[in-house]
Amino acid sequence: MAVALLVVAEVKKRRRRGRTRISAKHQVTIPADVLRKAGLKPGDELRVEADVPGRVILVREDDVIVRYAGDLTGVYEPGYLEKLRNEW
Repeated sequence: MAVALLVVAEVKKRRRRGRTRISAKHQVTIPADVLRKAGLKPGDELRVEADVPGRVILVREDDVIVRYAGDLTGVYEPGYLEKLRNEW
């Protein structure tokens, strides 16, 4: 039992602030201060993307809507939606 405690203490001693490891189950713990700086909180849904080798991007799902909102402005002629509704 003393050996196990020593190993755990050594693992914690080697870790540095802002660092994490990938577990055998491919899980990662994100440091709380990083989550706060990113404005993320429990319950937020994230989209996960691979950027380049060694880099993963997490994007809050509602930010995706904000990013692309209005991109199709001007694609449809004025009155198109009303015309479409009248077809029903």
